[in-house]
Amino acid sequence: MSISKLNFSASVLFLLASSAFSIFAQNALVPNKVSLKDGREFNLNLPSNYEIIPAAEGLARVRFFAVAPDGRIFVTDMFDMSDNRKGTVYILDAWNARKGKFGKVIPFLTNLRNPNSVAFHTDKKGQDWFYLAETHQLTRRKYVENSTEPTADKPETLATFPAYGLGYKHGSWHLTRTVAFSPDGKLYVSIGTCCDLCDEKKSEKDVRGVVLQMNADGSERKVYVRNIKNAVGLKWIGNKFYATNGGVDHLGLDAPDETFFQLKEGADYGWSKCYQANGKVAVNPKYIKKKPLPDCSFVPVSWAYFPAHSSALGFDYFDGKSADKILKNSFLMALHGSTDRNQGRGYKIVAVRDGNEQADFITGFVQGINIFGRPCDVLKMSPNSFLFSDDRGGVVYFVRRKLR
Repeated sequence: MSISKLNFSASVLFLLASSAFSIFAQNALVPNKVSLKDGREFNLNLPSNYEIIPAAEGLARVRFFAVAPDGRIFVTDMFDMSDNRKGTVYILDAWNARKGKFGKVIPFLTNLRNPNSVAFHTDKKGQDWFYLAETHQLTRRKYVENSTEPTADKPETLATFPAYGLGYKHGSWHLTRTVAFSPDGKLYVSIGTCCDLCDEKKSEKDVRGVVLQMNADGSERKVYVRNIKNAVGLKWIGNKFYATNGGVDHLGLDAPDETFFQLKEGADYGWSKCYQANGKVAVNPKYIKKKPLPDCSFVPVSWAYFPAHSSALGFDYFDGKSADKILKNSFLMALHGSTDRNQGRGYKIVAVRDGNEQADFITGFVQGINIFGRPCDVLKMSPNSFLFSDDRGGVVYFVRRKLR
């Protein structure tokens, strides 16, 4: 297949996907004025019965949330997009439900290497643990409720990961690590691939482009799923395990899909020989002329998918108890947005239901040459309210149905 034909086919697939996406975008969104302490003012578009409030400001590259055993909310901050050791884990404290704001933002841990994700776990003895995922390692510390600093200077190191940094020959690829716990207490960590399209080192095929499973103390580590390019969003919802995944970059503007999977233990997600476009799995054109032709029949189809380069990251689920139709039985998904803002993909929060039904929930982050934010993670606060992080503006927002 020629490149021109490939690009044409990909364009057609993108148009079809965009049409399917727009069918469900039926919610009337209205402008809400956002005023930040640093003087920035702009409008974001939300459903008419919702409001948006800056709940915590003055952060940097604020990323993923976690709820501690004492009910406090922790959030990570990677500082910037470089391979640095300037990251911080913050406690968002002194919550004022009426105002929709946190009264305190407390640094819990500092001088960290790209802290993308933290998690909490209570073991069978009742001991609480704090887990931190950095580029090069996964560590844990004993956690004391209502503490404002770690209980130990030297944490337990449960796993180490490849951490080439900016000097690696393939470039700076996938510095984030995401950590999650299942209801039965198993620990999961996602590690992205070292490149967009390459062969991983043989010694690292079981530690890159994978989601690992282990016991809470790091023992009995194994590969849970493999050949998944970069599962940044990772969360158990009940007894089902979900992950967002970024697609390869070399297929042009309109392919592949950005995907959202219900992970299956032992599954192979096909990177880099296979990809998905418009909800269907195909052979990567880079491998079309190779013999034998790669077999992609085993690759799972995504639960939902989004336009190429829209970069789906964090999410949370709003079940049938939710009062509003737009949220009921849906995932709220943060589409972080294309690195090249001229592509204009993503930069929004969408509601997604089974069958790939989608509706915009928050838009307006891109207005002309201005980018007012890049949504990263979503944390449900109540049936009709949630937090989301903006890792470009350094803001945590609170969104809720308007009070009557």
